[in-house]
Amino acid sequence: MNKFSWRQAWPAARSWAIAPPFLWLALFLLVPFLLVLKISFADLKFGVPPYTALVDIKDETLSVVLNLRGYALLFTDSLYIATYLNSVKMAAITTLCCALIGYPMAYYIARSKPAIRNVLLLAVIMPFWTSLLLRVYAWVGILRNDGLLNKLLQWLGIISAPLEIYRTDLAVYIGLIYAYLPFVILPLYANLVKLDIRLLEAAYDLGARPWKAFLRITLPLSMPGAIAGAMLVFIPSVGEYVIPEMLGGANTLMMGRVMWTEFFNNADWPMAAAVTCIMVLLLLVPLVIFQYNQIKQLEIQKRRRNDPA
Repeated sequence: MNKFSWRQAWPAARSWAIAPPFLWLALFLLVPFLLVLKISFADLKFGVPPYTALVDIKDETLSVVLNLRGYALLFTDSLYIATYLNSVKMAAITTLCCALIGYPMAYYIARSKPAIRNVLLLAVIMPFWTSLLLRVYAWVGILRNDGLLNKLLQWLGIISAPLEIYRTDLAVYIGLIYAYLPFVILPLYANLVKLDIRLLEAAYDLGARPWKAFLRITLPLSMPGAIAGAMLVFIPSVGEYVIPEMLGGANTLMMGRVMWTEFFNNADWPMAAAVTCIMVLLLLVPLVIFQYNQIKQLEIQKRRRNDPA
């Protein structure tokens, strides 16, 4: 009688363990995206649903009609092109600002004493306990012409007239940085807290200055956390809707507002679906690059372990 072997059963058990997450992603990510992709090739019509069918059977004839109106309009209409470019620009600037602000904060938290570290982490996570809508609405009260910020600056005598911040791109940047800053701090903290301090001590013993030790040791070793945080900020910022709608002006062009307008105001579902599909393709590019770099780094580390010489 053959004895049970965990080594032989491990591949099957591992497959069953990872099956539920893949099934979840397929049902709630892949299937909805395929439905949106199908709608993007339809044509606009008045009715329910407000788009034509791709496949039609009439007089024993099967016909498949793919309408490219939405995609053609995206690449020919300057408004959509400007909106895509502006969304990428605002997301990139937001990511850069979050990295510049979040890196020192994450470094300070990682180097703090354990008791203080927990309090600081709690302060970073605490905004998530409140709805994003309420937090953005609070910024409306702060940034308005008669809001708290202008009243404080006028009371201090710094300004004589209210600053025009509300309903501008600057207000959108403030809202985006505020909302997504924790997504940079937390991955960086998780990476920096595991950094071996002995590496820095060895660098100091060899005569390296603090800034040089940071550039040669701390920064390279923290890059995986920095890249992960940048992806967590950039990707949702491109399609953000709530913050540009509540803090931005009429000239603030972002893809989230365009998709909302096409879906609910214009009832042009094929156009909105085409906008969504192109945005997803744009976001896949940095994800593929990140995944490629991660695999490359793992291969390099594996070769170093196998060949220490």
